Amino acid sequence: MATSVSPKKSSDRPPQAVKFARRTSSGRVVSLSRDDDIDVSGEFAGPNDYINYTVLMPPTPDNQPGGLSGSGSSGDKPDGPGPYGTTSRFGTDRMGRRGGGDEEEGGGGNGGGKLDRRMSLMKSNNKSMLLRSQTGDFDHNRWLFETKGKYGIGNAFWQQDDDSYDHDGGGMTMSDFLDKPWKPLTRKIKIPPGILSPYRLLIVIRLAALTLFLIWRVRNPNEDAMWLWGISIVCELWFAFSWLLDILPKFNPINRATDLVALKDKFETPSPSNPHGRSDLPGMDVFISTADPEKEPPLVTANTILSVLAVEYPVEKVSLYVSDDGGAILNFEAMAETVIFAEVWVPFCRKHNIEPRNPDSYFSQKTDPTKNKKRPDFVKDRRWIKREYDEFKVRINGLPEVIRKRCESYNKKEEMKAKRLAKEKNGGVLPAEEVKVAKATWMADGTHWPGTWFSPTADHKKGDHAGILQIMSKVPESDPVMGHPDEKKLDFTGIDIRIPMFAYVSREKRPGYDHNKKAGAMNALVRASAVLSNGPFILNLDCDHYIYNSMAIREGICFMMDRGGDRICYVQFPQRFEGIDPSDRYANHNTVFFDGNMRALDGLQGPVYVGTGCMFRRYALYGFHPPRANEYSGIIGQNKSRAPHIQMPSDAEDSDTQPLTSHPDLTLPKKFGNSTIFTDSIPVAEFQGRPLADHISVKNGRPPGALLIPRLPLDAPTVAEAIAVISCWYEDKTEWGDRVGWIYGSVTEDVVTGYRMHNRGWRSVYCITKRDAFRGTAPINLTDRLHQVLRWATGSVEIFFSRNNAFLATRRLKFLQRIAYLNVGIYPFTSIILVVYCFLPALCLFTGQFIVKSLNVTFLFYLLIITITLACISMLEVKWSGIGLEELWRNEQFWVIGGSSAHFAAVLQGLLKVIAGIEISFTLTSKSAAEDEEDIYADLYVVKWTSLFIMPLTIIVVNLVAIILGFMRTVYSVIPQWNKLMGGAFFTFWVLAHMYPFAKGLMGRRGKVPTIVYVWAGLVSTTVSLLWISISPPDDNTTQSGGSIQV
Repeated sequence: MATSVSPKKSSDRPPQAVKFARRTSSGRVVSLSRDDDIDVSGEFAGPNDYINYTVLMPPTPDNQPGGLSGSGSSGDKPDGPGPYGTTSRFGTDRMGRRGGGDEEEGGGGNGGGKLDRRMSLMKSNNKSMLLRSQTGDFDHNRWLFETKGKYGIGNAFWQQDDDSYDHDGGGMTMSDFLDKPWKPLTRKIKIPPGILSPYRLLIVIRLAALTLFLIWRVRNPNEDAMWLWGISIVCELWFAFSWLLDILPKFNPINRATDLVALKDKFETPSPSNPHGRSDLPGMDVFISTADPEKEPPLVTANTILSVLAVEYPVEKVSLYVSDDGGAILNFEAMAETVIFAEVWVPFCRKHNIEPRNPDSYFSQKTDPTKNKKRPDFVKDRRWIKREYDEFKVRINGLPEVIRKRCESYNKKEEMKAKRLAKEKNGGVLPAEEVKVAKATWMADGTHWPGTWFSPTADHKKGDHAGILQIMSKVPESDPVMGHPDEKKLDFTGIDIRIPMFAYVSREKRPGYDHNKKAGAMNALVRASAVLSNGPFILNLDCDHYIYNSMAIREGICFMMDRGGDRICYVQFPQRFEGIDPSDRYANHNTVFFDGNMRALDGLQGPVYVGTGCMFRRYALYGFHPPRANEYSGIIGQNKSRAPHIQMPSDAEDSDTQPLTSHPDLTLPKKFGNSTIFTDSIPVAEFQGRPLADHISVKNGRPPGALLIPRLPLDAPTVAEAIAVISCWYEDKTEWGDRVGWIYGSVTEDVVTGYRMHNRGWRSVYCITKRDAFRGTAPINLTDRLHQVLRWATGSVEIFFSRNNAFLATRRLKFLQRIAYLNVGIYPFTSIILVVYCFLPALCLFTGQFIVKSLNVTFLFYLLIITITLACISMLEVKWSGIGLEELWRNEQFWVIGGSSAHFAAVLQGLLKVIAGIEISFTLTSKSAAEDEEDIYADLYVVKWTSLFIMPLTIIVVNLVAIILGFMRTVYSVIPQWNKLMGGAFFTFWVLAHMYPFAKGLMGRRGKVPTIVYVWAGLVSTTVSLLWISISPPDDNTTQSGGSIQV
């Protein structure tokens, strides 16, 4: 037990540093320090490496003045230091001496590990150390009240020097570090055992039932239709395997919660290390990507930008980068208009605490806008800002016409100038041949637009244009800039009117270079942002996914800044969608995946990266390994061990398992390019992304107050360097896209990028907020939805046939996480089995046979057990995930629709790409911006014919024809076999029930079916009928009743 000797000569003077004291089993008190030369044998055996520190103890029943130390006078009223929390404050000089290294070397960033070992003398099983005599006159209730229920919680304050206390009463006071206890920023909420235990048990029961059923099916073939029996056995085996891959990663779902109050207390409250209460939070770079203003309207992107600029995060810490991969002047000028409107929209949101901060979404809400609004000028302000937003929309919508007229005017002037010059050169006579002048695209300042022109020409077309980087809004001041009554149209007195830094980026593209689609654009943003702002964290958003919860970034940063957060590579938020039809016909909300699968993966090594709404650690994106990682060995990864520090030999081949800086001779330009500013930014981003070292258990932390330094304004050389790193040649002979940044080689670069991080030992976190963090749009049209699913499935096929297959993962990937990634690559291949199985009921009805010889009791019993257990598992999954039964059914329906169309086509396209090398191109999904409320679901009823419709339409027609023919066969046969008809008809109706949304989508708004649907239906039904007659011709000897139809 550590005690504090505090003389009562001066009540203002804090306790002095004392030696470490311990009571032995015999009651003797011994003081130990580095300066004492004592024998530490016997019960003092152990490490004799001690430190001098001050222990501040509140007066408690076992620590009262005049007690063990005898240095104070006894009395009724305890007089000692007040209560204090558990926050340790470590000096920066000590922090600097302990960088890097694994956990055994002190955690790499603080003295937590060393201090824990040096204080190991306190860890003893001798209970006599903990026994203290208690006096009867101690008022427990009084001290519980005065210490807010925290008395008895102790902590060691590590002195920086002997003069750290000001004896004159100034400087650090007791209240600076004794008021509040240490609090974690996040907590893990486990699923109640009453739900999770039965859920796991039912999975085991169903697995056993499936195994017994498949054994019984193999042992009891149908000799009358062996081919039918064999096909069904193969299909059922694969479905059982597919179900196992899907259900195993769901064994350990969890929930998480954040504490935003604790985040503010730690990083934005005045303290000795932060006397002015400035924000000590790390910087955040936000990426928004767009490519085509025709399919991604600038107004949609502008609203997303406004929601980011108004986010509740320190203004000086946020930097926004918009990637325009098409280099369109329409996007550029729309961004300029957006910044002008943001100067009034952002302060308005701060003044009245507006949610959401996307103006289009805010003004479209059906709820009462005055709810919880208390300022008397809110109605006036809202009316004015609504008019300003309407004018802003009109300006954005009118930009194409303004740009067109401007270009026509400038081009006419250029044409007249060219003719005049030609006339002067030709002796005052206009030459016979026509004077040709390039139809350029002009900026408002009268210069050529360096990006893509409306009339494409060399150096000014998609895939061939210069790099563009424009700072739309400068780096804000480090201190708040308050508004004045007469400064703007609205009264922003006392409101911070700053907006974050905002940059427009369009990377250089030239012929002969592979630009790697979205992944290449994101890597260009990573490099440019590292040079300009170098935020240690990156938030990735699509142009149509806006911030719906202004506190979303704070919620995500809680995980990064909490204890153990240095091992988190990214925080994934669920995707939520607007504009979906009420019935969610095509499962656009995808809640089964986002609330079920992703929540379950959070209990393993973390959710997969899904392309948007994800907060990255910049250091992890650079391809580095986590500070501490584990390895899992054994058949099912049951053996856990600390991963060794990997050393890369000089002649080793590049591998994803090798760290980038493990060898001192490794040159960074080989990996990251030849930008010195960029390579110098890497260790800075790593340090700034560390958690706060405010507790002994925090490993690899940084000292408080390290991020209070104001950002410097941008200068011309810095911007020039940022333009250089977005050039098309910068990635040549580097690791970008291979091991650094977003990974190339797949249309689903998001999944591959997340997999690479998990494969290095990082973990990710799933953050579900009470108020949706982000919202976006999803395609509600059937054709667009199927094309979206086709792209995802094709990417999964590419992953399966690449080195990113989970079969080839390292031992740092957990076993169940490996299963989850394996399922990502395998699920499209289930479509082959699914298509065959959808035709099985029809084949049974055509042939009069069934997959089993007869519907006996054993078959029905197994079928009943499998169905009941599946239903119970689904009910419990609904309980712990929060999804609805209707959502579960919609997901099941679209799984059959997508599996028989998009997934099936993806397998064929993926095989063509792998075997024949045929590249697959995909078009962007259109982001609709409906103006009329009545037409918000208009796209749902539009029927756009695609070849993906052929297979589902064939399945529907074949099964309908099979029911008719099967019924006629049974009715007009001599010995009707109703059991086979019922078995085949039941499974046929089950297939058709899953296809109902597809059939409804073909009907359009008023049931009008396109002519091509009738053509295909007639062609398929005729083909099937002729095929059935040729396979099973009618028997002339069959006796039929009079007037019957011979089938």
